[in-house]
Amino acid sequence: MESGTRIQDLLRSLEHQYPHASLALNFRNPYELLIAVILSAQCTDERVNQVTRTLFERCPTPQALAVEPLESLEQMVRPTGYYRNKAKAIRACAQELVQKHGGEVPRTMEALMSLAGVGRKTAAMVLGNAYGIQEGIAVDTHVLRVSQRFGLVGEKTPEAAERRLMGLVPREKWTWFSNALILHGRTICTARKPSCRRCPLADHCDYARQTGKGT
Repeated sequence: MESGTRIQDLLRSLEHQYPHASLALNFRNPYELLIAVILSAQCTDERVNQVTRTLFERCPTPQALAVEPLESLEQMVRPTGYYRNKAKAIRACAQELVQKHGGEVPRTMEALMSLAGVGRKTAAMVLGNAYGIQEGIAVDTHVLRVSQRFGLVGEKTPEAAERRLMGLVPREKWTWFSNALILHGRTICTARKPSCRRCPLADHCDYARQTGKGT
């Protein structure tokens, strides 16, 4: 099967399985999403949602977060791990939002990536999920693993994998595609024990075929 036909078939099956794929992080606006994604590094979304419930009650705006004492922030974000670095990062990010962007989360990849604690993956997630702006595919560990197992990418780094995926997936589907692969990676195509035999996408998967676990 040629690659163009293959990706189209896979996307159709993926869309049938996850037609409205969205992030598991709770947020009400771009500011909340930005801070939540920064906190989600090396942490479950469920725990981040527990932390941000309290955090956003106390710091509902970038202006409030920018002046919150560091010690207070450390205690609030402590359950997410690496809490000292994360507290510094989110406060510095908020300060930059206030000082450079009038308290608004910018709408460009370049401007977002200039903020403290924000890399390309975070920027792509915020642009796509908060603004509907398709500037990249957020490649986290789930997206990288699942796209490798499907046989879509052979690249080993998120940056290289993203470039490859951006050439395969229609631009208007970039955010949905990332969200769908994250969901699939968490529920079925897990890191240690992928559930290939109950996977509805096994027919499209190189890993399932190679291991004899395809349907």
